[in-house]
This record gives sequence, C-alpha cells and structure tokens, in this order.
Amino acid sequence: MIPENKVAIIGAGPAGIVVARYLLEHGFAPVIFEQSSRLGGQWNQGAPHSGVWPAMVTNTSRVTTQFSDLPWPSSTPMFPHNRDVLAYLEIYAALFGITQHIRLQHHVNSVIQNGDGYAVTYTVPDAAAATEHFPYVIVASGRYGAPRAPSIPGLETFSGRGGISHTFHFRDAAQFRGQRVIIAGCSISAVEIAPELVFAGAARVISCFRRQRYVLQRIVAGTPIDVLAFNRFGVLAAERLPQQQLIHSFREFILRTSGAPEQWGARKADDNPFVAGITQGQYYLPLIAEGRIVSKPWIRSIDGQRVIFEDGTEEEVDALMFGTGFQLDLPFLGQEMRQLVGADGPALRVYRHTFHPQLPRMAFLGLYHQQGPYLPSLELQARWVAYTWAGLCRQPEAAAMVSEIAAQEPSELPVTMHQRCIAFARDAGVEPDLEQWPDLKRALLFGPLAPISFRLSGPDALPDAPQDFAKEAAEFGLITSPEFSVNERLRVDLLNQYANARA
Repeated sequence: MIPENKVAIIGAGPAGIVVARYLLEHGFAPVIFEQSSRLGGQWNQGAPHSGVWPAMVTNTSRVTTQFSDLPWPSSTPMFPHNRDVLAYLEIYAALFGITQHIRLQHHVNSVIQNGDGYAVTYTVPDAAAATEHFPYVIVASGRYGAPRAPSIPGLETFSGRGGISHTFHFRDAAQFRGQRVIIAGCSISAVEIAPELVFAGAARVISCFRRQRYVLQRIVAGTPIDVLAFNRFGVLAAERLPQQQLIHSFREFILRTSGAPEQWGARKADDNPFVAGITQGQYYLPLIAEGRIVSKPWIRSIDGQRVIFEDGTEEEVDALMFGTGFQLDLPFLGQEMRQLVGADGPALRVYRHTFHPQLPRMAFLGLYHQQGPYLPSLELQARWVAYTWAGLCRQPEAAAMVSEIAAQEPSELPVTMHQRCIAFARDAGVEPDLEQWPDLKRALLFGPLAPISFRLSGPDALPDAPQDFAKEAAEFGLITSPEFSVNERLRVDLLNQYANARA
C-alpha cells in the first residue's frame, strides 16, 4: 500500500528543500531525490550540474536572498559568498527536519504517469535501477543546468588556444591570463565574469551581444539595488498605470540609479527597458568606461582566430566564452508528459508555472526564468503547492488552467521577482492586506520585498513577523517612519486615480 501523503521531490536545491519544509508542516511525507552527494542544487559548487564558480558571490542581497523563517547572521556580507549560501541551505534543511528525507546520490531516470499516481525510476551507485510509486510528484530540478550555445557561421573553425566554453563551465579567471577573450551574451554571469577576466590579467576582454541591455549596479549609494527595485508598489504600478507611463517610470529609475549604457561608453539600449531587457553587474560598466572591457555587436562569422562582428569590425582572439542562457532540461519526464508541458520548448506550458490539468497531484517548482532573487518566490510557490494539496487553498479549476495554458506564448522573457512573488502570494492566500497593517503600510509598499512580510497573515503566519519585517525595512534607513513622504503620497494618489478611473 502506498501512503496517500507520500511525495517524490526531484532535486534537493533551494526549491526542493523549501517545498519539503511546507509539505512536512502540513502532513505530507516527502522523499527528495538528489543526484549528487550533497544538497544545494546549483549552490553545491562541486557538483557536475552546478554552474557556480569558486569565487562567485550572490548578485542579490541577503535581505531578499533568504527564506522567511531563517534570517542571515548579522555578520554575513551583504552579498554572501556561494559557500555561505550552501551552508545556509544545509542549516535550513537541518533546522526543519528535511535532511533525513533526502536520498543523496539517487539519480531519477524516469517519471511516468501510472494510474492515480506516478512511477519514479531511479539508480544509485553500483546498484540496479529501482522503481517506486508516489501519489504526488514535484519537479524541482532547476532551470539553469543545460547551457545553450548559439549557431554562428564558422564556429567550428575557431582555433584559439583558450578554446570555446560557456559561462556555466567557468571556474578560474587565471587560466585566461594574457589571452584575448570574447564573452558573447549579456546574461548576469557574462557581465560578472568579464570583470573577473580583466582583474585576472586577460590581455583583452570583448563583450558582444545581439542587443544592449540596461545594466543595473548591484549597490547604489550603499543600498542594494534589489532592495530599491523590488517592492509592492512596483507591482501595483504595473497593474494600474498605462503602459507608456510604466515604461517612462522604469527607465527613469534605471537612469537615476545606474545610468544608460551609452553614458558609460557601451552601446545604446532601446528606450523601452522592457524591450532592451536588464541585467546586473557592479564593475561591468565602469570597466567599459575605462576601456578595459570593449563593447561590440553580435558575431557575424568566425574564421580560425579571426572573429567578424556585425558592424564589420574584426578581432583576433584566443578564447570564446558564451553567456547565452540555458534550455529546459527534464530528460526524466516520459515522452507524453514532455509533449504535454512543452519540456522541449523555451518555457513550460503549465498553469502559473506550477500545475497542469492533465497531471493531477504533480507540480513544477522554480522552473521559470526570473530577474531578481529566487528564494522568496520559491518559498511562496512552495507554500501555494502545499496549501493546495492540503486543502487550505482552492484547487485551480481545470477550465481556468486549460484556458491560461492555451493563451500562453512560448517565451523566455523573464518576469521580475516582485511580480512573481505577489502572484504566488495571492494564490497562496498570504499577501498582506495593507489596510490591516496601518503602521506597516508604507514599509509594505515601498520597503524591501523581504520574505518575512509574507508571514504576517494567512496559513503559517508568525507572531513576530510584524517586528521582524519592520526591522528589515529600517535596515537601510529607507523606512524609518510609517508616515508617507510627499513623493510617496503623490505616487500612491496617482495609482488610486488610475484605479478609480478604470473602475
């Protein structure tokens, strides 16, 4: 007999352990399959499926790079090292009794729908494959494990001594000392690695891409950009303001905090930041301004060591590194399921990145492309799944799921962290009602989107959440009083005017 509360979770990264934490809280029995010998997912830097390099630190602050009920020690750097994040995840798993539910070195080979549940086949070292049946399955295997390289005429002829690689496989900048290196792409990893190559003594570093993105500074006037950029007001503005007003406001924020790329000597970005896209890096633009990173358009063709760009200019280079993103990689799904959810496309075709009407009691966690810190949105998505299966939230209606999935356009365009968090919080029934918290209303609107703010009400509310959130909001002196400033009051009134006009 299979226990009705048994849940197979594929992956012991942040998504896998946080959903296990809430499933345990609500009476489920999770079994976490982890292919490596240590939990952590991408943050387990020694694992073959990790793209984290030894020197890497987070590009989001500890304020938003945490779960709601485990704050960082005050001695932690504002941008923790990858070792700190792994240690944090291990402490979290131990604190909430998750560790004993993890089966390390268990590689999942297949997940197949079988009657009312799912057959999970896996292998362990030096043993034959085994199959277990589960009423519930959660796929939490990660979004950034299968690097993608573009097709470029002549790429196969490249003969530079540094070879061709992807930022996913980058480990040590010292190996490129004295070399001329192209980093193709404008992902966060590319924008972070390019300065490392400069500092390690690369002879020349060339950054090229199809379109120039806006590059946000990681910290502005002592305040992390994610604390400034991701808040509830931004989500409400996106819902209520006219599109042109929203574009103007977002661009003004970028110019005020980080400047336009062309001001630093990079290429000009589209005036619409939603078309141009954004990325993040503290040293990238200053090094372009100093001439230590050269900005180029995309590659037209390659001939040996000679690289020709779309503007007709050429460079002789020793190494070519791609920072051109990742593709979905869910090889364990049965073929029928792969086709159903679009596992071979740019993004999963599921309801709100989570459920599919033809896959009952299965959920996909953290397999979306997002700008900003993942831990808060992963926790909220995990709570939604746990509350739905535990009966605390209404099960999404099949007709609504079918309708949304049918309307989806296959796209890799990322959604911002604050939009994702608010959407999942509403689904889970834990978005705080601003009117119920008058003393925190200003902090809830304009303060950081700290995970503890989603423990004020609803299932799993914490009694100390109001004080803890107020402390987080006041850390940078951004919210020192519940009273709105003049500028904030004008912005709130503007939103209310548009909301009333629509009504």
